[in-house]
Amino acid sequence: MRTPHTSPALPRWLTHPLPGARGLRGPVPWAAVARGALGVGPVLAAGVAAGQTSAGVTAGLGAMFAHINDRPATRATRLVRIGLPALAGAVGMLTGAWLGTLGLGTWIALALAAVGLVSGAISAIGPVCSSAGVQLMVVCVVGAGMPAPESPPARAGLLLAGAAWVLAMAWLLPLLAQFRGSVLPQLPLGGAPRGATAPVDGRPAAGLPDERVAVAAVYDALADLMAAVGTERGQAGRRRLTAAYDAAYESLYAHRVPLHRPDAGRRRLRDLLAVAGALSETAVTLLWEGEPLPARVARTPALLARSVRTGRPPGPLPAPAPHTAGGLAAHRAVLLAARVFDGEPAPAVGAVGPGPRQRLRRALGPAGREYAARVALCVGVATALARSLPGEHWYWLPATAAFLVKPDMGPLVSRAVSRAFGTAVGVAVFGGLAALLGPLAGADGVWPVAVAAVCSALIPVSVRHFALQTAVLTPLLLSLVYLGGDRGAGYARLTDTLLACAVVLAAGALPGLGGPRAQVSVRLSLAVRATRDHLDRVLDADAPYAVRLRLRREAYRALADARRAVEVAGAEHPPFGRDLAAWAPVVAALEEIVDATTACGVRLDHGAPRPEPALADGLRAALSDLADAVAARRPPADLPLPAGPSVTVPQPPLGGVPCATLADVTAGLHRARQLAGSRQ
Repeated sequence: MRTPHTSPALPRWLTHPLPGARGLRGPVPWAAVARGALGVGPVLAAGVAAGQTSAGVTAGLGAMFAHINDRPATRATRLVRIGLPALAGAVGMLTGAWLGTLGLGTWIALALAAVGLVSGAISAIGPVCSSAGVQLMVVCVVGAGMPAPESPPARAGLLLAGAAWVLAMAWLLPLLAQFRGSVLPQLPLGGAPRGATAPVDGRPAAGLPDERVAVAAVYDALADLMAAVGTERGQAGRRRLTAAYDAAYESLYAHRVPLHRPDAGRRRLRDLLAVAGALSETAVTLLWEGEPLPARVARTPALLARSVRTGRPPGPLPAPAPHTAGGLAAHRAVLLAARVFDGEPAPAVGAVGPGPRQRLRRALGPAGREYAARVALCVGVATALARSLPGEHWYWLPATAAFLVKPDMGPLVSRAVSRAFGTAVGVAVFGGLAALLGPLAGADGVWPVAVAAVCSALIPVSVRHFALQTAVLTPLLLSLVYLGGDRGAGYARLTDTLLACAVVLAAGALPGLGGPRAQVSVRLSLAVRATRDHLDRVLDADAPYAVRLRLRREAYRALADARRAVEVAGAEHPPFGRDLAAWAPVVAALEEIVDATTACGVRLDHGAPRPEPALADGLRAALSDLADAVAARRPPADLPLPAGPSVTVPQPPLGGVPCATLADVTAGLHRARQLAGSRQ
C-alpha cells in the first residue's frame, strides 16, 4: 500500500504573518473609531480651509501618531501613552527640521544615524519609551526631508497641537459619557466603606469603568485557575492570571502623571487588586499542591468578580478545607477578601516596576547599546541610499526603515513581508482614488482630507495586524504627502518601502546589533534575577509580606516577558529561530521555581522550619550565576547544588527533614542551568 505523499510544511518564519490574520476578528472599538474619525480629518480640514495646508499637514501627522498610540487604557495612563511619544516626536521634528536647514546633503545620513543611537537607547527602556523612541526617529526624518515654510519650533508646536487634540478627545469624551450616565444610580465598589451609605454629592463612589473591568478580569482569571487546580490546565490558567493582573496593575499604577493623586474610587480599586494579589499567592500554592478543589470553592473568585462589576456585596465566600498550608492560606485570604469587600482598607502593597536607575541601565546596557547601533545603522544606510536616488522627497525610505527595525511588531521577516504587502495595497487604493477623484473640479483639496479621515478612523481596528495597519496608514500618509505638494508619491513610495525592507533584512543578518538573540538574553536574564529576588525574600525571615507579594508579581511579569520574547524569536529566520525557540524549556523551569517558591513562602508562614543559611546562599548564588551567564551568553559555572532528598530543613530532634518545595526549587534550578548550558 502506497503511503500518501505529504508536502513538507513551510517553516514558521515564512508563515508567521498568516496565523495573525485570525486576530482580525473581534469587536469593533467604536469609541476609539469615533476618536479616530474626529482626529486627523478635522485638523487637516482646518488647515486646508484656512489656507495653511502645510500647518494642517504637520498637525495631522501629530494626530496620526497619537491615534497609533491610543490603545485601550484609562484616561490617566492614556495621557502618558500618548503624551510622552508626542513630546519625543516634537523633539524629533525640531531636530530634523533644524538639520534640514543646514544643507548637509548626503552627510545628513550621519546626523540622522546619531539620532538613531538616542532613539534605540530610549526604546530599550520599555513599551511606552519604545513608542517614544520610534516617533522621535521617524518624525526627525520627516522633519528633515519634508519641506515646509514654518520654522522648526513652529513645526514642533504644530505636531504637539495635533497630538493634543487627540489627547483632549481621549480625555474628555469618556468624561462626557460618564456624566451622561451619572443620572443612573451607581453602587460603591464592593460595598460602601463603614459609616458611608451612598455616593457622596450624587457622584459615583466607583472608579473609572475600564479600571473596574480590569480588576474584575483578575478575579475571573483567579476563578479559572482555581477550577484548573489539579489538572493539566493549571499552568495555562496561571499565565492568564499573570496577564490579567498585569493589565489591571497597569491601569491603576503604571504610566501615571507625576504628583497625580488617585481619587477615592481608584484607591478602592487598588485595595481590591491587593486582595486579588493575596488570593493569587494561595491559588499558586494550591496549584503546586495539586489537589482539585470543590466547585463551590473554585467559584469564590467569580463571586468577587461579580461584586466588583455590580458594586453589590459578594455574599458568603466558601474556602477550601484547611488541611494543608495552601488551604489554610486560602482561608485567611478569603477572610481578608470579606473584610476588604465590606469596606476595610487592604494592606498596602505598593508599586512594582523599574525605577530610574533600572531604566537608565536598560538604555545604556548591552541591549540598549546593541539596539541603538542597529537603528543607527539602518537609518543611516537608508538615508544615504535615499539621497543617492533621484527625487527630492527622500524621507520615506529611512522613515520606513525606522518603523521596520522596531522589534515590537513581530519577527523580522514577518514585519518585512507585512510592511511590503500592506504598502502595496495602500498605494493601489490611494492610486485608484487619485485617478478617480483627482480630475474632479474643486475636489483637489477635499478628497485627500476625506481619505485621511476614513483611514484615521480605521487605525484602532488596523492595529490587530501589522499588514492591515500598514495598508491603512499608507493612504493616510500619502494624503498628507499629496497635500504637502508631492503629487506623484504613490508608486515611488512602494519602491522606497521595498528598499527599506532590504536594508533592515540585511542588518538583521549581522551579529551583535540588538537582534533576537540579544532580546532573549536580556528578557531571560531579567527573569532569572526577578526569580532570585523573590526566592531571596521568601527565605528571609525579616522580609515584609508586602515586599514578598510585590517581588512574586515582578517575577511572574518578567517571566511572561521572557516567554513572549522566546515565542517571537522562535519565528525568526535562520539561524536564529530554531536556536532561540529552544529557550522555552528554560522559561518553563523558571516558572516552576517561582511556583514552588510561592508555596514555600506560604508553608513558612504557617510554621514550617526555615532552611539553613548555607542552602539559601547556594540557591541565591546559583541563580545569580545563571542570570550572568544568560546575559553574557556563556554556559553557567559549575556550582555545587543539593538535589532531591538531600534538600532538608532543620527540625530538632529529628535533625534534617526533606522539604518538598525547596526540592522542587533546586530541581527546577538544576534543569534550568543544564538547559542554559546546552543552549550557549
